[in-house]
Amino acid sequence: MATIRNAREDEADILAEIGFRSWEKAMISIGEVTDMQESARAAFLNFTRSSWLTITVVEQFGSVTGWAAREKLDELITDFWIDPHYQGHGLGRALLAEIEAEIIHQGFETARVETHARNNEAVGFFEKNGYAINWLSVAYSPKIDRDVQSVGMSKQLVVDEVDTYGPGL
Repeated sequence: MATIRNAREDEADILAEIGFRSWEKAMISIGEVTDMQESARAAFLNFTRSSWLTITVVEQFGSVTGWAAREKLDELITDFWIDPHYQGHGLGRALLAEIEAEIIHQGFETARVETHARNNEAVGFFEKNGYAINWLSVAYSPKIDRDVQSVGMSKQLVVDEVDTYGPGL
């Protein structure tokens, strides 16, 4: 059974390691790992140590298995990482549902996420969970010090009811 909670400051290093392992798994299939490993590991450590208040953790049997972050506490999910050893067990789905509920609770109607354009596993995961691709771009990423092809995806979380007169169609 998954437990979802806020991250604690003392978990920053394990969160960074989970993020790095997940990133590494995704990037191996893209073929861009070797020359970015050092900067990626440092970026994860810097982020989790400085932004742990924006991180939501999923754990199973008392072990942290993944995390997601919303750096500005808005509708953008800036990080979403499930430890490769735990992928495919429904933990990502549970974490995403909790993050989406937080987004709605804070008054936003749409959730957004960005990922590497060739990260087929992540794109597929979000598509299976109702997200659609809205854009494709190439932009410099200061976290890893290089240009990255990205896709932006979104999901409408709150659907406006259409007021109609007479029987619904």
